[in-house]
Order: sequence, then structure tokens, then C-alpha cells
Amino acid sequence: MRAAVVTAEGVQVRDVPRPSPGPEEVLVRVRAATLNRADLGVAAGHAHGAMGGPGTILGLDFAGEVAAVGSAVKGVKPGDRVTCSGSGGYAEYAVADKDRVLPIPDRNLSWEEAATLPVALATMHDALVVNGRIAKGESAMILGASSGVGIMGMQIAKFMGASLVVGTSTDPDRRARLKEFGADVAVNTRDADWADQVLAATGGRGVNLVIDQVSGPTINAAMRCTAITGRIVNVGRLGGAKGEFDFDLHANRRISYIGVTHRTRSREEIRAEYAAMRRDLWGAVQEGRFAIPIDRVFPLDLVVEALGHMKANKHFGKIVLAV
Repeated sequence: MRAAVVTAEGVQVRDVPRPSPGPEEVLVRVRAATLNRADLGVAAGHAHGAMGGPGTILGLDFAGEVAAVGSAVKGVKPGDRVTCSGSGGYAEYAVADKDRVLPIPDRNLSWEEAATLPVALATMHDALVVNGRIAKGESAMILGASSGVGIMGMQIAKFMGASLVVGTSTDPDRRARLKEFGADVAVNTRDADWADQVLAATGGRGVNLVIDQVSGPTINAAMRCTAITGRIVNVGRLGGAKGEFDFDLHANRRISYIGVTHRTRSREEIRAEYAAMRRDLWGAVQEGRFAIPIDRVFPLDLVVEALGHMKANKHFGKIVLAV
């Protein structure tokens, strides 16, 4: 099969052996896969949890038809249309754990649309609901809201009953589109007074919950516009993994600062994460309540160009590979 593989010379599309599913795995004939920020790091030679190094096939979420199932898999059969998260999705075939395989809703979703769902849904449900403990009537802010995961986060926040959703983007065109996907207020974190804008929008109280995909230089301003006893869930570090942290501000506002990642989770923890997401959100997914716009679709042979497009950070929504 053809797959996008990490090599000493960079990412290349090569012929590699087709994987076989283990007893609790599903083999999928991939039709579309989406790009995630983690893919950039793996493509550059870095590790992402158990992934990384020469020979790694990129890709964390993908959609296609079930080709085969392991002996312990129930409720999934060859020919089913599914969308999955796992590893090795930039390939003609990939395997996924049985509990990370989701049936594509029967509402004429394209392969590309279906492939945008798993990682974004699970990541933002885990951040907003499980760790962020968002409650109906609370306010929420998504830092880095124009990414696919950020766009999903705004929609989930609204679905869970958030009274006010703030989204941030440094690009004016992308910022103007945030209100299409749940933002009541859109701000530019390059504005010197962006925290004051958020405080003004919340009557001076600040937001109850911040989902931080940026970190780095924005953390102290983010704490300024977090309500007293509010929560910050650190999901990503697009602005940098290190930065100055105002401990006094953190203590004075009595902020709960929570870090999350999938890199150190066990299979059982990830299964529980997906089960919780399906419990709370899957009915709404089937009704078409959540959608991520597709920025561009690249063929698998142009995977290097697709990764370059993501690295340029000019996209809105998801970048997809057609396999």
C-alpha cells in the first residue's frame, strides 16, 4: 500500500506493507485523512507519545470503509463507513482501536467531512466538559479558535449551554468568520488591550473557562481575563511551550490551571474519553449540529505541500488528504 512515511530525507510517499488488525482493532480502507498539529512535529523527526522516528506513518484521524476486524471486535463489520482516530492514517489502509471507531452518520457526509470529526470532538469534549467542567450559563474562551479543533470547541461550548463564547484569532479574515461557528465575541491577541476587551464583554468578571491552545506569551493576559475561581485548560502550545508565568496573578484569581495531553494516556483512558464524548455529543453529531469547514483537500502524493500549508498557519478549519 502507499503511505506517507517519515524518512531521514523528510516525509515521502512510499510502498509499505499493509497492516493487519489485532484482536481489538479494525482495519480501514482509508479514503480521507486530516492534518493535525502533532503531524508537523512527527514529520520534523520529533516523538509524539509512542509515535515518531523513521518509518512512522503520519495521520491521527481518518475515514473510510472497514476492510477487516479483529476477533474481539463486535458491532463493526467489513463494508461499514467509519471515521476513526489512531495512527498511520496517511495511507491506503490503517488500523484503529475498536473503541475509537465511529459510524459515519447517515446524512450524506463526504469522506473528507467525516474525517474532520474524531480528534476534534474527543479533544474538545475532554477539555471543555471532562476537565473544564463547563456548566450551563458559564462563559468560555477558546484561544486559537480558527483551527479545526478550536472551531469544534466553540460549537461544543454553545451546545453545552455556554452563555458567552469568546474566540481568538490573529488573522482578521479568520477572526471575522468565528461567529459562524459559535463565537459571540472575537478578539485579536496581538492587540495590547485584548484582555480588557474580554473583561468588557463579561462585565468585568472574566470568563469562567479558558481553553488554551496558544500558551507561551499569552498566558498572563489569559489569566487576567479569567474569572476568580475560573479554570484554564492547557490543550496546546502553538505560541511556545515556555513563557513567563505570573504566579501572584494566578493565586489572586484562584485559577485552576489544568494540563491535558493524549501522549501519556493509556489505551483504557482514551477509550473512556471516547465513550464520554459519544455519551454527551454523538446524538448531536448525528443531527448535524457540529461541522468543521474544510480549508483545502490535497491528494496523498502532495502530502509535503499539505504539511507546508499547515505550517504556514494560513488555513481556517481542517486540511484534508484524499487517499
